[in-house]
Amino acid sequence: MNLKNKVVWITGASSGIGEAVTYKMNHLGAKLIISSRKSEALYQVKANCKGNPLDIHVLPIDLEHTKSLPETAATAAKIYGHIDVIVHSGGVSQRSLAIDTDLLVAQRIMNINFWGAVSLTQATLPGMINRNSGHIVIISSLVGKFGTKFRSAYSASKHALHGYFDSLRSEIKPEIKITIICPGFIKTNVTYNALTANGTRQNSMDDAQANGMSAFECAEKILQAIQAGKQEVYIGGREKYGVLIKRLFPGLFAKIIRKAKVT
Repeated sequence: MNLKNKVVWITGASSGIGEAVTYKMNHLGAKLIISSRKSEALYQVKANCKGNPLDIHVLPIDLEHTKSLPETAATAAKIYGHIDVIVHSGGVSQRSLAIDTDLLVAQRIMNINFWGAVSLTQATLPGMINRNSGHIVIISSLVGKFGTKFRSAYSASKHALHGYFDSLRSEIKPEIKITIICPGFIKTNVTYNALTANGTRQNSMDDAQANGMSAFECAEKILQAIQAGKQEVYIGGREKYGVLIKRLFPGLFAKIIRKAKVT
């Protein structure tokens, strides 16, 4: 897909992978709608972009409030008249044992990571079907393919994304592409903002995250996957081989994960 002048809506655009994808899309000449809860940060991201400022629209959104999302999607569609690409990058992580995690915290993670993406997709998809063209991009995670310690609800939300969007892909025409991106350890603030058992933020960075791939390198690989129309892509270092090990040697993988020090 040639992204020049394509209308691209990016959630989670105020930081991390979403912010990096915004800059890459801007460089390629896309018309952007950028969303997150943090309006001030979004305007700073807009200011960092090049070209015509009218080609970058700030649209605040709170993915946790799923009932309001169809109305927000309608507003997004009116900005340029349609949406060519939606990038579901907004989300929240977790750092707590399953047994300790308050159910409301787990539900919040599911609402933001899963139901938010589903709601926006359901509101955006009819326009893509009418135009017989579109691309839905989901920023999942390697833990959407396997589970690890301290990420039970987060991993569940990412597994759910795979189930939903794999199913959706089978229901729509191939002219509408669905790409699921599975990053591993990417150096962003995701662990700072990760929710602990009682819903407070961790406010520290994991060692593996601190030593991970940069968000800009990750974004470059995401753009390559979008342009190539890939269905599913794994991004990261050695951790991405966990997908293959689990598939071929599930018993061995279970032992490795049980013994691994995961932070």
